[in-house]
Amino acid sequence: MLIRNLWNIAGIIFVILGSVGIVIPVLPTTPFLLLAAFCFTRGSKKLHSWLINSPVFGKYIDSYMKGRGIPLHVKIISITFVWAGIGYSIYKMKDVIYGQVVLLIVAMSVSIHIATIKENNNI
Repeated sequence: MLIRNLWNIAGIIFVILGSVGIVIPVLPTTPFLLLAAFCFTRGSKKLHSWLINSPVFGKYIDSYMKGRGIPLHVKIISITFVWAGIGYSIYKMKDVIYGQVVLLIVAMSVSIHIATIKENNNI
């Protein structure tokens, strides 16, 4: 029960961040909503259903899940956030070379995934 509640809390935080991203172009909407959907699948079927069927948020998730892609500016911002976060972590792990290598591989993999997602600027 505690774990499910933690997934739901994380999902709600990601929905809030995704909501802010709709109005503030610096925050990427789609990745946060995808993270929220991921969290809700582990926390609450009801919240997951609400999110993917939402008239406001559903279109972002639906577009990605159906392979229609995400906007270019979302790709750029997402990759920037990935490298900023992981870059900071690599810096803080200056004495753990294996950890740095793993983080670098993760950052490169996520960046390649995001870069190869089809672009859809109609969202």
